[in-house]
Amino acid sequence: MSRYCREDVLRILRLPVRQLIAWERAGLIAFNENYSIRDLAQLRKLRDLAALRLSVKSIQRSVDAMQKVSGMADPLLHSVPMRTGEKLKFRERGALVDPMTRQMSFDFDSSPARGMSVVRADAAQNTLRLANRAQDLFQRAVRLEETANGLAEAKELYESILEIQPNHAPAAINLGTICYNERDYAGAESMYRRATESDSEYALAFFDLGNVLDEQQRLTEAIAAYERALELVPQYADAHYNLALAYERMQEPRRALRHWTAYTRLDSSGPWANHARSQTRKILGAERLAIVCRHGRTLKIAG
Repeated sequence: MSRYCREDVLRILRLPVRQLIAWERAGLIAFNENYSIRDLAQLRKLRDLAALRLSVKSIQRSVDAMQKVSGMADPLLHSVPMRTGEKLKFRERGALVDPMTRQMSFDFDSSPARGMSVVRADAAQNTLRLANRAQDLFQRAVRLEETANGLAEAKELYESILEIQPNHAPAAINLGTICYNERDYAGAESMYRRATESDSEYALAFFDLGNVLDEQQRLTEAIAAYERALELVPQYADAHYNLALAYERMQEPRRALRHWTAYTRLDSSGPWANHARSQTRKILGAERLAIVCRHGRTLKIAG
């Protein structure tokens, strides 16, 4: 079985170390020096939930409650967690379960029938069947994606999910990431944009969109995408880091400075934090020496 060291996990999932430690302390993931494919899938779920502005404490309470309600050992892997309003619910067998209240409701996604007071039984059964099918395919695709030879099949499964449920944002994100890693930047951009349109509060979708736009040297558009991710999740450390890099390439050091300092507040250790601090010192040093002449007066720019 493939195993991944902590450094690999942080790099693959683009996680700040403090986020991983917070999940470990909350008991959402066991502390390990080496992680399995299953662990990676669980961490990806946690990363996606954090990008939806759900706190560690909120996730922990909901997962604990779902374990008690459903008997599942690991609700993050055996059901589909999703945010509805301010709550974390779990999609299971075509129903949405609120583990805190122990209430269930049918999940008709964004179907026009959702607002109708009466839904035909056959239409409801078809909706449930499609939801179950999409859920099963997504779980299979995630498992395949982390195996040595399963990437092509995972890609096909994500495409099948999007045929069944066109607004399935997580499937679009994962398919976009496969395209990105294959250097199919147009395909990745299309999938990431689809995810942002399906869920306008999905910070990870905007972050990934910024990455693929940045890769194509479309910095103005990339900056807008990173800014949107930060509007949704102001504590999104990686978005601060990439935005600082983008502003530096745009030769806007003062704007970069804000995000370098934000990053070091959120992630204070490791090579990325060291680089952020180095860039902060360089910008501050340059600003203190800058002299501007305006209307015959010499002004010192404040650092």
